Order: sequence, then structure tokens, then C-alpha cells
Amino acid sequence: MPRPREFDENAVLDSARRQFWETGYAGTSLADLTAATGLGKGSLYGAFGDKHALFMRTLEGYCSDAVADARDELSGDGRAIDRLTAHLRISARLDVENSPGRGCMMAKAAAELGSFDPAVKELVSASFTRWHDELAACISRARDEGDVAADVDADTLAWTLLTVIRGFEALRKGGVPTEHLRAAFDQVVETIPRPVSASSS
Repeated sequence: MPRPREFDENAVLDSARRQFWETGYAGTSLADLTAATGLGKGSLYGAFGDKHALFMRTLEGYCSDAVADARDELSGDGRAIDRLTAHLRISARLDVENSPGRGCMMAKAAAELGSFDPAVKELVSASFTRWHDELAACISRARDEGDVAADVDADTLAWTLLTVIRGFEALRKGGVPTEHLRAAFDQVVETIPRPVSASSS
């Protein structure tokens, strides 16, 4: 009969996620993981498999959380256009002064591994698609509420805005001052097509 695990699996995965998120896949050693999680090699790999399997578990958790956050921010009470604008601002991290942070783990994983790791590429692509779907649904609601032009293609605009979000992260991590990004954000919001009556009022 197998011995029960003497550790909190979710806590271990959270610690491993933070380590991979901070130093990347290649930059994270077994010693880093054992130090971060408090588990020995045998316990760590016995519970989660090899390094790649552990990384995928942490990335899956991150992707699931990111999409859930997007869904929460883009749905709920209030007008959809306000939720959309707030979500874009949160995603672009415009309220964080001079702090590039760790960035998006999905984007980092895709940049490091996506070109040669099919599992990472498939997971990240599916997660961005789910994020796009949440954006498109919010845009459609804003269009139905009369805050976005009736002829706007919600799918195309959603991909455009998701691309903008990812671009903001790249510029922020590259050291572009926050005030420049805020000005660019305001311009992006202004370019969302509005009904003639709304834009001329």
C-alpha cells in the first residue's frame, strides 16, 4: 500500500511555479526546485514526474488561473465597455509604476520553449484562444449595449486587443516609461470603433 504524501501538493506546485516563472525552464535547476519546494529529488519526481512534467503542471495551473481572471474581469455587473477597458488596463499593468515584474508566464514559456516543445505550444495557444474568447464575448455584449459600433467584428477586435496587451508587456519589460504606455493605452481605447452617436456626443 503506497504511503500517503506528507506534503501539500498545491503548495509545492505553487512554489515550483514561482521558481519557473522567475528563472524560466532552462534556468531552473533541480537544486532550485528542491530548495523552492522543500522536497528532495525522490519525493519531487516521485510525485510529479520529471522536470518537464512538473513544469507543465505549473504552467497548466498558471494558464487556468489567467483565463479565469480574465473571465471574472470581463463578466459581471455594469456595462461591458467599462469592464473591457478595466481589463485592458489591469492586463497592461498600467497602475504599476516602474515595476516590470515577472511578466506573463504564458508568454515567457512560449518565447523560451514554444518553437520546439509541442506540449508548451499547444497549451499556450489554447489558453490565449480561451482568453480571446472571453474578450470577444465582452466586445459582443458592448456592441449589443450600443457602446461599440454595430459593424465591429468581435473576434478580430479581440485578437487585436490581445496582441496589444502582449505588446504592452514587452515594452514595459523593455523599460519604456509608464507615462508613455498610459498615453498609448488611452490612444488604443480611443480607436475602439464606437457608434456615430456615441463618438459625436
